[in-house]
Amino acid sequence: MKLRILNAKRPAVETMCATVLFVDLRGYTRLAEQLIAERVVPLLDEFFGVVFAATEHHSGQVFHMAGDGMMAGFGVRSPTGAGAKAALAASRAMLQGFAPIAQRWLQELAVDTGIGVGVHLGHVAVGLLGPPGRQAPTLVGDTVNVASRLCGRARAGEVLFSSAVASALESEGSSAPIEENPYLHLPQVALRGRAQPMDVWCVPAALRVAL
Repeated sequence: MKLRILNAKRPAVETMCATVLFVDLRGYTRLAEQLIAERVVPLLDEFFGVVFAATEHHSGQVFHMAGDGMMAGFGVRSPTGAGAKAALAASRAMLQGFAPIAQRWLQELAVDTGIGVGVHLGHVAVGLLGPPGRQAPTLVGDTVNVASRLCGRARAGEVLFSSAVASALESEGSSAPIEENPYLHLPQVALRGRAQPMDVWCVPAALRVAL
């Protein structure tokens, strides 16, 4: 039996600078363990409703969602460095929007939840991935991996972002220098799979002293 190989031309892949945001629902495994599956669906709808609305309000683009997490891009196809300010604004909106939901779930379901966010800026490849007829646009590259790792290290109710994002906030015309904003500069940390440690910033994390 011969396998027929389709030689379809792959759509062009664009490379550009963008800000990538990952957000994840903390406590989801416990939540899914305690509740029947039908009860979990509307809860995820609430979560995704908040993070989608924050992304769209701040001109971001959702590229991927799976289970209890989402990836979005900001400043995609915009001038180099664009998107950091919008991504941080979206991150804050996510934290603020989900806080009362988490409190209600705690009271009604006795499940402690929250969201963690990771943000990084750098070069990404934008292209279509997936089998023929099921392709969808996505972001690929080291920038995406770093944003995902930062999200994984963020605690419930906080955002971790890279020094690349911190620098871009100033160049994008942030209302105040990074030092005057309620961000905490953490010591350099090593992220899983990365050869070199990197500077990380955190918001709001009044009690955060290290990763």
